[in-house]
Amino acid sequence: MKKNSILKSVLILAVATGTAAFTTTMEKRIDINESSIQWKGKKVLGSHEGTINLKDGYLEMEGDQLTGGEFTVDMTTILVTDLSGESKEKLEGHLKSDDFFGVDTHPTASLKITDATKNGNTYSVTGDLTIKGTTKPVTFDLIMGESAATATVTINRTHYGVRYGSGSFFDNLGDNTISDNFTLDVNLKF
Repeated sequence: MKKNSILKSVLILAVATGTAAFTTTMEKRIDINESSIQWKGKKVLGSHEGTINLKDGYLEMEGDQLTGGEFTVDMTTILVTDLSGESKEKLEGHLKSDDFFGVDTHPTASLKITDATKNGNTYSVTGDLTIKGTTKPVTFDLIMGESAATATVTINRTHYGVRYGSGSFFDNLGDNTISDNFTLDVNLKF
């Protein structure tokens, strides 16, 4: 009789605290071979664009609600897609140098989602973005589907110590001024 009373008390407690006690958190692993990140940076006289690869990542879900996630980007994979030959190699080398992303010292960048608010199939996402060892918050919209998610993330590079050619820090750059912001168009498959 005492055993049944204890079991009944546990069940009442579980029901009283709501179904959250029974909600399971799962990870939607990102298929890094099918996912893509395209970057675009602007300067006074034009722009450049290219790709960069995910190293790993997942979205954390509670039921059908996004609650978190973590991603690692392989900074050594920065490619330029709007140039060819020597110009392409030169810009890729410069982007990987300490003037920009310093990939020898900082071979990865990361994003950890700290908050996600749903509105239809779009989430307003806030996360901690780490580039070159500096972590700052970033906010963006993520559109979630059954097997894919997309986002456009605008990043102020100077917040992460990437100041080369920035008109915010250097005078008289003229036509050599590079925008502080760059964008990432992210397409995640899971």
